[in-house]
Amino acid sequence: MQKTHSTEETRARVDEAIRMTAPGSALRLALDMIIAGHMGALICVGDEENVLAAGNDGFPLNISFTSNRLFELSKMDGAIVVDRSLTQILRANYHLNPDPGLPTSETGMRHRTAARMSLLTDAMVISVSERRQVINVFVDGNGYELKTVAELMGSVNQLVAAMQSTRDRLDRKLARLTSLELQNQVTLADLTEVFYLFEVLTTAGEDLKEIILQLGNEGRTVRMQHEEFLGDLDAEYTLMIRDYAADSSEENAANIRRSLDDTANSQVHKASNVAHLLGYDDLREDSVMTPLGLRTLSNVSVVREGVAEQLVDEYGSLQDLIDVIDQNPERLTQTGVRNPSILVDTLFRMRGSRL
Repeated sequence: MQKTHSTEETRARVDEAIRMTAPGSALRLALDMIIAGHMGALICVGDEENVLAAGNDGFPLNISFTSNRLFELSKMDGAIVVDRSLTQILRANYHLNPDPGLPTSETGMRHRTAARMSLLTDAMVISVSERRQVINVFVDGNGYELKTVAELMGSVNQLVAAMQSTRDRLDRKLARLTSLELQNQVTLADLTEVFYLFEVLTTAGEDLKEIILQLGNEGRTVRMQHEEFLGDLDAEYTLMIRDYAADSSEENAANIRRSLDDTANSQVHKASNVAHLLGYDDLREDSVMTPLGLRTLSNVSVVREGVAEQLVDEYGSLQDLIDVIDQNPERLTQTGVRNPSILVDTLFRMRGSRL
């Protein structure tokens, strides 16, 4: 009987499978040795009881798992059965007989067996093709081809170049947005462009995270690059959403963020879609958008954590705050700003002209 899992469960199981077979792991070392030896293999990892119930014969071993042992045992026909923790090799030369009625689009016999075993059981099933010299990991009936480090790094280089270019564009747009905010001249079109770049960078970041997972121990440097591109943007993105959303609560901002992430980037580039997600249905591209000022104020050194919220609560918007600064900047000390003159000078530099 075919086992079923939710999308979240399947995603978690796939991620676990990728980690277990990533470069640097004992299992991946064995798989690379099998490929180098121009051999094939069928390996079931985990859910031993159900795996053994779907086959017969073979050799009971119950020996400690090592990469070399798994490699040597793969020289025999049949499947190798390993426990989930990769501590014991339970069977070798095991003949698997999954229900032939289980659906699969795979063509080779070894791949068909692997796909059906992953549907019948909760095991991670690995198929190494002797002819094609590729490794496929099957979870819930779906196969995922393991790429070499060289192949993965080729994808990394392309993604990093794209992320660098997008980050540079985003930084310039954010600087311009700040200046426009301080002049109360932000339009929906300006805002849409920034949202679009945030989403393009986020999408590329998710793709890079997938590759980092596949790289295992080889992904440390790439992980640092990922952090360099995205590490300081998450909070700023959320604050910008709160600045312009009809409902500026953190909970609503989180919901909008999820909706943006679920929307195709090409659709995020449309001003009407951005306006709808923010809670407006009657705006045009040239409509002026007045920010609360949370993002801009949070980027000023003298505005301590939490003070931006207090300023917005007190004055209502960035533009109203600027009006107060023009009249009496010392009033800001009442809301926790230690050096009002520094805040004024900083906002002046951001704006590019005297307030």
